[in-house]
Amino acid sequence: MTHLPSGVAKLEHLGIIRVTGADAASFLQGQLTNDVALLGMNESRLAAFCSAKGRMQASFTIYKRPAIDATQTTPEIYMVCSRDILAQTLKRLSMFVMRAKAKLTDVTDEFNIFGLTGNAIISIAANSINTPAIAIFNTSILIALRPALGQRRALCITPVSDASPAGDELSAELWHWGEVHVGIATITAPVVEAFVPQMLNYESVGGVNFKKGCYPGQEVVARSQFRGTLKRRAYVVQIDATDMQNDMTKNLQPFVGQEVFHDSDAEQPCGTVVQVAANPGGGFSAIVSMQTSAADGGKLSLGSVNGEKNSAKITLLPLPYPLLEDI
Repeated sequence: MTHLPSGVAKLEHLGIIRVTGADAASFLQGQLTNDVALLGMNESRLAAFCSAKGRMQASFTIYKRPAIDATQTTPEIYMVCSRDILAQTLKRLSMFVMRAKAKLTDVTDEFNIFGLTGNAIISIAANSINTPAIAIFNTSILIALRPALGQRRALCITPVSDASPAGDELSAELWHWGEVHVGIATITAPVVEAFVPQMLNYESVGGVNFKKGCYPGQEVVARSQFRGTLKRRAYVVQIDATDMQNDMTKNLQPFVGQEVFHDSDAEQPCGTVVQVAANPGGGFSAIVSMQTSAADGGKLSLGSVNGEKNSAKITLLPLPYPLLEDI
C-alpha cells in the first residue's frame, strides 16, 4: 500500500483543552509560539508551549469558535493535543493565568475526535475547506490538515451526542501512518522538553511566529533561528522490520524516544525517534529528529533498550515541505 485510503478513524489518542474568558486570546498569546491574537474564526494554527529553555512541553492545533454560552461575548479557543500529556500541560499553563480573565478546562469527554481522509471529507464539506481553514457544519468542527500519501485529510470534532461522520472505517494505525508522512510531529510524553521547535521543523510548517511578542523560551527559539545555529532537523524515514544478526531474524518495534546512531560515532546518538507508525507495506515509518550532518550519508541504526545497536535499515525519505532557511 502506497496511498492512504479514504475513511473515518476515531482518534482516541487526542484530547482537547478549552480556554474561555475575556483574556483567553491575550493569555495564550503570551504562552505559545504562534500568534493567537490574530487567529481568525475560519482558520487553525499549529503552536507549541515551551519551557523557559525553549524546549517543547506540548504541541497543539488551535482554533476559535463562537462561545456556547450566550452570555459570553468573546470566542472560545480550543487546543487539540496528545491526550497523554494533556493533564500536565493543563496544570502548567494554568499556573500562569494569575489575574488574567481566562479559564482552562479539559473538555475531552465532551467531544469525539475523528480523522477524515479522501471521500469522507468530500461527503461533508465538498471542496469548500482548504488548509488551514476550519468550518462549522451543524455542531461539528472540520479542520483541514495537510494532505498525506495522496489524500486530503481533516479533523472532525463533534459533540459526544452526535453521530459519527459517514464513511468507511479507517484504522487508527493507518491514520498514524499518514501523520508520520506529513512530517509534522506531535509532542507526546516520551519526548516532552526534548526539542526546541526548530528541531521538529515547526518554523517551516507555520508553528512559530517570529514577529509576535514574548512567550516562555522565546529568546532561545529566536536565537536558534537568527544566529544560524540549527544543527538538528526532523526527517521522515522508513525503518526495516527485521534485524539480521548471528543468522537470526527478529521483529523490531521502534519506539518514541529511541536513540538513533550514525556509523561515524558508535557511542553518541545522532538523533531521536519522535513519532512512529507501522507501514502497511512492511516495516515502520517514523519521524526522527537528527543532526543535519548525519543526514548527509552513512549508515543509521537504532539503539535498543540494552544499549546495543541493531542492523535495521533506516532510509531517509523526502520531506513533504521545504525548510525555512536560517535567517
